[in-house]
Amino acid sequence: MMRCFQISVIAFFAFFNTLLLSAQTQQDSSHVLPQVIIQAFGQNRQQKEVSAAINIIEQAQIERYNNTSLLPAINSTPGIRMEERSPGSYRINIRGTSLRSPFGVRNVKIYWNGIPFTDPGGNTYLNQLSYYNVYSMEVIKGPAGSMYGAGTGGVILLNSLPDTRTAGADVAYQYGSFGLHNINAQVRTGKEEHHDIFSYSHLQSDGYRDHSNMRRDVATWETRIRINDKQQLSASVLYGNLYYQTPGALTRAEYNNNPKAARPAAGAFPSADGARAAIYQQTFLAGITHNYCLTEQLQNQTVVYGAFSLVKNPTFRNFEKRTEPHFGGRSVFTWQHNIDQTGLQVLIGGEAQQGFFNTKTFQNKNGNPDTLMTDDDISNRIISGFVQTDIRFPFGFTINAGVSINHSAVTVTRLSVPSFIPLKRAYNSEWAPRLALSQKLGSHMQVYTSISRGFSPPTTQEILPSTSVISLGLEAEHGINYEAGIKSSWLQQRLYIEVNTFWYQLKNAIVQRRDASNADYFVNAGSTRQQGIESQASYYWLRNETGLFTQVRTWAAYTYNHFRYHDFKQLNTDFSGNKLPGAATNTFSAGADITTKPGLYTNLTWFYSDPIALNDANTDIASSYNLFGGRIGWRKTYHKTTLDIFAGADNLFNVRYSLGNDINATGGRYYNTAPGTAYFAGIIVRPGF
Repeated sequence: MMRCFQISVIAFFAFFNTLLLSAQTQQDSSHVLPQVIIQAFGQNRQQKEVSAAINIIEQAQIERYNNTSLLPAINSTPGIRMEERSPGSYRINIRGTSLRSPFGVRNVKIYWNGIPFTDPGGNTYLNQLSYYNVYSMEVIKGPAGSMYGAGTGGVILLNSLPDTRTAGADVAYQYGSFGLHNINAQVRTGKEEHHDIFSYSHLQSDGYRDHSNMRRDVATWETRIRINDKQQLSASVLYGNLYYQTPGALTRAEYNNNPKAARPAAGAFPSADGARAAIYQQTFLAGITHNYCLTEQLQNQTVVYGAFSLVKNPTFRNFEKRTEPHFGGRSVFTWQHNIDQTGLQVLIGGEAQQGFFNTKTFQNKNGNPDTLMTDDDISNRIISGFVQTDIRFPFGFTINAGVSINHSAVTVTRLSVPSFIPLKRAYNSEWAPRLALSQKLGSHMQVYTSISRGFSPPTTQEILPSTSVISLGLEAEHGINYEAGIKSSWLQQRLYIEVNTFWYQLKNAIVQRRDASNADYFVNAGSTRQQGIESQASYYWLRNETGLFTQVRTWAAYTYNHFRYHDFKQLNTDFSGNKLPGAATNTFSAGADITTKPGLYTNLTWFYSDPIALNDANTDIASSYNLFGGRIGWRKTYHKTTLDIFAGADNLFNVRYSLGNDINATGGRYYNTAPGTAYFAGIIVRPGF
């Protein structure tokens, strides 16, 4: 079965190569497709020229799904998986990084409009962003510490707006299965010198499972002011208010008997409904960015921000309340110079973040805080400085080299214990280098190779897990990644093919464990070996403005993961050689997008996942699954006003699967059932001013 699947994938990509060899290369130059520009590592280059495995997800890819979540767009790209344990509860898994994430986004650094969205404790409240707060994203896979500080998993750069902004408005409403209501309103004012954008979005759902209601409200204000020819000032302000119920994971028997059920009462622990298990989360973030062109060759971009999050979390075991104020900044100087036909770029910069968190844990009495159990102040600080050099030779050879030095420290003071002496842990300054070499082969192809080192200290929630035991003995992860790939663009950018392979060695890997009460804690698991192949291809069969069909595009992405524990022993059990839980060996996605001149369009998507190991012993396995979905609609512009009416379905064949398994769960309580067939329909009106 596995062999047949791999042969079919190889055959699919062989078809693209056959198409390339047989197609006419002489095309009307008016049909040359626009280039995709990469911002990562400060390079500002075409996708096919960047010597790194970076997934690009643009507006057209985001809008082809259900307009409620970024999840399907992210999962259609290779090497990354977004998981949803319950509506509003997300995880990001880049090449196996969710190994240390029972919930939330960890070991992945995220920026929103250039502002650090990951707090200094290493956690990212990605669920505070609405679908409408992201216009495009770039996903850097693997260690990127040479430019973005500590981290071994990867980096995600989110942008909320296009480069060109026009005055106008957006109004959108969507209704769907399970009580879905999705509303968005945006107003854009101003001209070239000064823009203001005000947005508000509201999303609510009853959820597929029992006890899985959610509600999210997000308001943003974004402005950009052109001070003069050399200076530009922009600001982004966000307030998010999120509530979602947590139904809890099921055992296999419960999952097979009633996949919609919430976790029942068990022993001394109440049911999800009895505990009123939920997340109440509010976040305020404000950031200012100053761009200054000092000379024609030297520019600077400086970002400063402040943020505050308030989280209340009644669970089966306790009631947790967290207040998390933090602030920080980032500044990058870019110097560019050409020597004859050789281009030189040097970036020098730094980033710093400081947090003053407080976490209180109470006994949970019917969803309300009862007796205080622990009260902890947490001070966390991260500082990094970096330098990067990029040399482009006239014969198509490029050298990209960078290095950063990173320092992090955490202090925990348990206020609930009299005369408690604060516990401090500083993680020694760590060097994170990266070297990448690339060579153009003609005008259509580039090959590259890179080596990078990563460093990732424990996050605040790993140091203070739900057991409430302070775990400052955890060591930082260290990893080294070797990578090679090929990127090619043919037929005036109508055909794009990319394949890369990586070999990643991680030491002191931080992995999640569960105690007898199913509370999570973390240990260093020796070393892992993570090898894989990631590939994607897309082809525009047709793109013109005169015929009945204005665009016909097909695409596919395939990921192969060979992730293993290399040296991991726990007490008398040796897990060395076992698969890393939480990652499928093979995943494959494919789709087709068709647009017609009258305005009718359709988007079709198929996704396949191999079985997934659920525990370190590999004794429990989640089944493979296939998903199929689609969207049809009519989009037309009249007198500067665009109208988009659409409908669609996700999981059209009602496949039962778990999207976001609880790894190493006590008693086999692994399964968080994903929704069955879900229908949706909506309307978007975009009047121009």
